[in-house]
Amino acid sequence: GSVQGMRYLCMAGTDSDVDRIMVSVPKKLFKRAVKRNLLKRRIRESWRRLKSGMTSTGVDILFIYSSKEILSYEEILALIEKAICKINESLEK
Repeated sequence: GSVQGMRYLCMAGTDSDVDRIMVSVPKKLFKRAVKRNLLKRRIRESWRRLKSGMTSTGVDILFIYSSKEILSYEEILALIEKAICKINESLEK
């Protein structure tokens, strides 16, 4: 699925009692590792704050940053929140 500025893939039913995430910021978008790492930290921190909103456990999620500009922490937090809502909806079906 996707939300504006970010794509995500999720795989449910991993028989685990924890949710795991993987974060990817393409080198094609940001050549400098400093910028890529900044964005990865923002995404991971957003997840840390919002992961309690997940309705099921044992979900593996891959977040792929796709915006060409560096979004603020607040904007990334909102994107992760939207993504979690969409993931919850898709898992309930």
